[in-house]
Parts: sequence; structure tokens; C-alpha cells
Amino acid sequence: MTRRIVTEPLTRDAFAPFGDVIDTSGAPTKIINQGKCGRYHDLAALDMTGKNARAGISLFLSEKRSLPYLLELVERHPLGSQAFLPMTQAAFLVIVCPDDNGKPGLPRAFITQPGQGINFFRNTWHGVLTPLSDPGLFSVVDRIGDGDNLEEFRFEDPYEVVRES
Repeated sequence: MTRRIVTEPLTRDAFAPFGDVIDTSGAPTKIINQGKCGRYHDLAALDMTGKNARAGISLFLSEKRSLPYLLELVERHPLGSQAFLPMTQAAFLVIVCPDDNGKPGLPRAFITQPGQGINFFRNTWHGVLTPLSDPGLFSVVDRIGDGDNLEEFRFEDPYEVVRES
């Protein structure tokens, strides 16, 4: 049996239980570089724990997906937060689940606006990187270090993610 989830726009308030929205909404925190650059400062709470842990920057090149999308698997990172920063001006799909006694609860699906990135809080259940257009190139800031920082969960009954009407 397939269950259905309808996407919603990514907003700070809706996403707050799961992480940070990273974008240039509002006024810059500071104007720098001889008045030619606005700095949007400290937009995500990076959280790394464990032996030899540090934040690292990687590039991910993911295959384009389309809606409706079949959600069969989510994952979480118990030792560190994970930020996805698109390197193109294209929307992508973000899926998150509240924790329900160590397992993922009911998923929520968000569609970003072009230019938005996200940072998942440490230990947040989330879907895999899901670009909706090519190229699916992202800068990813996450934990590098010792220890197992990946837990996966497969749903017995998948969810079909459909676009908001």
C-alpha cells in the first residue's frame, strides 16, 4: 500500500523543528567589501560530536528525480548536522520526519525556492538528496571523523510524494 504526501513550500517556520533554512531573505547582517557585498551571517547551526570530528565541505552530484516521487528510505546522522547548498538556481525536494521513539514519524515534503539551502539538525530523519533538475550539484557541509554517522530506515509501505496543487 502506497501512502501519499503533498509537498509544501519551504519556510523557516515550517522547517524549524528539523533544521535551518539557508537563504538571503531579509536584509544582510552587514555590508562589507567597500559596500559591494552583503553578508548574511551565521545562517546554520553546525553541530558535530565525537572523536576527531570536524566540519568538512564535499561536492555531491546527484541524479535528477521527478514528482511524483516514491519515498522508500530515510536516513539520519546521529553525530553531526548536514547542510545541502545547491550550486545552481534550481529547486529541490526536501523530506523530513519527526522522530517517533527512535523511528521516523510521518514524513513532510518541502520544495525549496531557487537559491535556498538547508541544514538538517543532528539526528534528524530525512530523505536522500533529491534534485528536481539537472545538474544536481550541491556543496554539502557535514561531519568528518571517526564513528558511524549514518542510520537508514526503510518504510514497509512507501510514500508517494506529489506536488502541491
